[in-house]
Amino acid sequence: MNKLLAQDSITNPALGSSLQGRSGVSFFQDLVPNVIGLAFVIGVLVFFFIMIIAAIQWITSGGDKQALESARGKLTNAIIGFVILLLIFVILKVIQDFFGLNILSLDIGPLKI
Repeated sequence: MNKLLAQDSITNPALGSSLQGRSGVSFFQDLVPNVIGLAFVIGVLVFFFIMIIAAIQWITSGGDKQALESARGKLTNAIIGFVILLLIFVILKVIQDFFGLNILSLDIGPLKI
């Protein structure tokens, strides 16, 4: 029994010791903004690589109409995806500035998640 009381808290070896002394709410308040930021970075990287692949496909099409249309479709889809990603970012910033809610840090006052 004394051995159990000597430990500060229960730890999860998969997540490391950084969770000691933190509640689930504070963990998710740190996790959600990091996941959103990571999603934006991954989205930009995917856009960049699709643009490069489509450009290479366009250059190497050699006058083939089908390859050229495929490359043009990839470029169009990449640009549309990037515009959607930017719109999501702008909407988050407008909500943050207009309503005073910092969505990316989940600090929304008395509401407890």
